[in-house]
Amino acid sequence: MRSYRRTGPVRNLGAAPGFNEVRNFFDFRGVKIGGWVKSEEQQQRAKDFFIALLDLQEILQVPAYVISLRGQLSLHYGTGGQPGVSAHYMPAARVLALAKNAGAGSLAHEWFHAFDHYIAEHIFSDEVGGRFASIAWLTDFDLRNHPLCQLLASCYRTILLDETGEGPSEYVARAMAQDRAEASLYWSKPEELCARAFESYIEDAAISNQFLASGTRRSARQFDPYPRGDHRRAINLAFNNYFGALGASLSGAVN
Repeated sequence: MRSYRRTGPVRNLGAAPGFNEVRNFFDFRGVKIGGWVKSEEQQQRAKDFFIALLDLQEILQVPAYVISLRGQLSLHYGTGGQPGVSAHYMPAARVLALAKNAGAGSLAHEWFHAFDHYIAEHIFSDEVGGRFASIAWLTDFDLRNHPLCQLLASCYRTILLDETGEGPSEYVARAMAQDRAEASLYWSKPEELCARAFESYIEDAAISNQFLASGTRRSARQFDPYPRGDHRRAINLAFNNYFGALGASLSGAVN
């Protein structure tokens, strides 16, 4: 069974935690494990998930219930999924799913999809109709007048727009060119651009966990799908500012 590189604080999880412990600690709405996942793999993956999500919580500086989106998010592992897709987020069901033996490294990316979807109904005064916040922001939905909303909007602005605020960033332009070359619409979707940017931010953190995020610093593709250089550093700072402020605002809140 594959193991994953990690650099970070020791996590004392007690005696062999399972997926029930993951669910209870973060207050996930539910956890579903595929029937083909053997008990040994299930135990190891539960540990991988637990440590990766603890790492994500520490990087973001937020309470544990933020990771489960206040109990609205469910986790699936090895339940079948979509052909050719190692991990995906299902908005209608609010489910984050990783494929058996194939989804590792995608956890941060898919978690941000879930967060981007969840947060939309909280930061806009308009009815968002199930849209991702990144899409709603780019299409000029009315943002609530709150400092946290402004900080998250700054993340989207930094990722998606150039320094003038009038045109696409170089990162977006690269993705648009790739979509044209492939006659597709995937790389330049706002929600995908923002999830890849978040994935990069997580991999650049002091805590490194290959199960959580990997491969954003070097791409095997001729097309590089991740932000680079000063733009990447600016994105990381914007995410740090937002999640740091979010965590501080929730530190005294009651779950």
